[in-house]
Parts: sequence; C-alpha cells; structure tokens
Amino acid sequence: MLAVMVVWTVFTTRAYARPHLRDWRLLTADLAVAFACLFATALAATPFYLTQAPPLSGYWFAGTALAASVIWGGRAAAAVAVLYGVADLTLRTVMDAAVTAATARGVVLLLLAGLAVGYMSWMSERAERRFAQAVALEARTREREQLARSIHDSVLQVLSLVSRRGAEAGGEAAELGRMAGEQEARLRALVAIGLSEGASAGADGGSGTNGAGGAAPPSTGRAASGRKGSGRAAAGAGGSGRAASSGSEAAVDLCEPLRRAESVRVSVSAPATPVILPAHTADELAAAVLAALDNVERHCPEGTRAWVLVEDEDDAVTVSVRDEGPGIEPGRLERARAEGRIGVAQSVLGRVRDLGGTVEYVSVPGQGTEVEMRVPRR
Repeated sequence: MLAVMVVWTVFTTRAYARPHLRDWRLLTADLAVAFACLFATALAATPFYLTQAPPLSGYWFAGTALAASVIWGGRAAAAVAVLYGVADLTLRTVMDAAVTAATARGVVLLLLAGLAVGYMSWMSERAERRFAQAVALEARTREREQLARSIHDSVLQVLSLVSRRGAEAGGEAAELGRMAGEQEARLRALVAIGLSEGASAGADGGSGTNGAGGAAPPSTGRAASGRKGSGRAAAGAGGSGRAASSGSEAAVDLCEPLRRAESVRVSVSAPATPVILPAHTADELAAAVLAALDNVERHCPEGTRAWVLVEDEDDAVTVSVRDEGPGIEPGRLERARAEGRIGVAQSVLGRVRDLGGTVEYVSVPGQGTEVEMRVPRR
C-alpha cells in the first residue's frame, strides 16, 4: 500500500502541475485511489492500531481533499470531508475497531482546511479576473485617449480653422464656416463623452488624465483649443518621420522635428549633439511640444514669441516651452476640459504621461507661461 501511495503521489504531483490535465477526470481518479488506500488499511493494520491513531492513508487523504477544494470549490471539499468521515466509520465497523475522537477531529480538520483553501482559490481566481478586466479597461481607455489626441490634432484643428476663416470671408464661406463650427462642437462633445466614460470606468485603475503616469494637473495654463489656429499640432504629430503606432524601437534625434518648427517667433535651443530617444518616445514628445506651441499661436496675441529649450540629462530628457504671452487665469484649463476642449489634457499631458513623464505648468498673468515636460530614458 505504501508503494502505491508513493507512486500515485509522484504521478498526481506532476499531473496537477499541468493545467490541461487538471480537471474532473484526474480528481475523480485521485479520489478513487485515496478511498481505495483508505479501505486497504483493513488489510495492513489491526483494530488496536485504529484506536491509537487515524489510519496512515487518512493523512495522505488530505492532499486529495485540498485538490478537490481548488478544482471544485469549498462545497466539494466539504463533501469530500464528509465522505471521508463515512468511509472511516465504515472501515472501523468492518474491522470491529472502536470509534474515537480522532475520527471526528480528522473530519473537522479536513473540512476547515478544504473550506479555507477553496475560499482562497476562489478569491485568487476572482482577483485574477478583475486584474485582467482592469488591464483590458486601461487598454481601451488609452485607445480612446490616443484617438482623442489624433482627432484634436487633425480634424478639430481643421474645423476650427475653416470656421474662423469662413467667418472672416463672409458670404457663402460664412455659412460653410458656421457648419464647420457646428460639426466641431458636436465632435468635441462626442470625444469628451468617450473620455469621461473611460475615466469614470477606470478610476480605480489610474487610467484617467491625472493617473499614475505622473503628469501633474496644472493649476494654470492654456485652454485646450480655440478658434484661432493654423493646425501646427496636426502637422507635427509623428514629426520625426515615423508613425508612433509602428512599435519601432529605432533610435532617432528628438531635435529634428523641433528644429523644423523654428520660425521668426519660435526659437529652439538644443544641445549640439543629437538627443537620441526611441522613435515612439521622440514622436510623442515632439507632438506634445508642437501642441504646446500651437496653443501659443492660437491663444496669444499675434506675434507672441516662444522659446523651446531641450535639456539632455543622463536619466531623462527635459523640454521647456516658454512664451511671452499674457499668461492664464487660474482654473482656465479645468473649465476648458469641462467644455470638451482636450488639447492640453490629451495632446500634452496625456502624451507625456503615457511615456512615464511629468508635466509642470507655470503661468503668471501678464508674464507668460512655461511648460516643462520631463520624460525618463528607458
């Protein structure tokens, strides 16, 4: 009997370790062997032995009971414990052995252990399911945010430009501008609704705009979008010449797309040596910088100057965008986002947050605004 128990223990240890074998068939066979070894005690032990201690196969039976609790749950473990008690009583009756407190203790211990392990197994599976749901929800939320950035940096910018130019031209163009403005408002509302649903559903997962990515909510700053603009961010997305979604890990120079944005009103100061970053990181950081410059052009008086400073550090890259505009009144960004304007929230903060970086806005009314974006090297 001991040889059978040893061989079966080795077999079940390996079998239970393989998920495709861990089903009711293996457990049924395990229970059958365990009960067979329990009843085989009648051939290997004396009635006096059973009055002194539980049968040896009774201790071995605990492994099968715990396996039942993991596969079938706590109720199955309770049923197995009761069946063990019935089998032990039957064995003692057949062997004409006295029934002692050891029988009751064995049943109680099996019952408690089975219920505890079954509960822990259920909780573990539940936690795993919730974690998988949270990961899927975060992925969907990030997809919404990326889509919102793309729409803001392209479609909304163009509609805003058409609306403004149409109003300036008058006549039939004014009607076209009015229609573009209406479509812009509707599209902004749809984007805002999608983002708010994703943020509310994933609040526990840290997938909102001010989530675990580290992008601090600014107390002051520029509104996300407006009627004035030339679509600089739309042209600048993926400015390094590679699609951000391509997944390429090629190293590129961050300064290339930033230098292309240099003009009479925009000055770019960068190190003499290339600032090398992974292609996706460089694309997203450059797009965030260009979105900040676009905000300067659209929300500051015409001719307002802006300066871009690139700092290449050992463990991070910091890009600062400073303008000499009128600054921003406190709470302007919060109101802009409530109105469905997500330029800063997604095109700047969202992008840098997804890169694991931080964004800091410093704005003093009448003294301009400075945006500092810091992205760690990976």
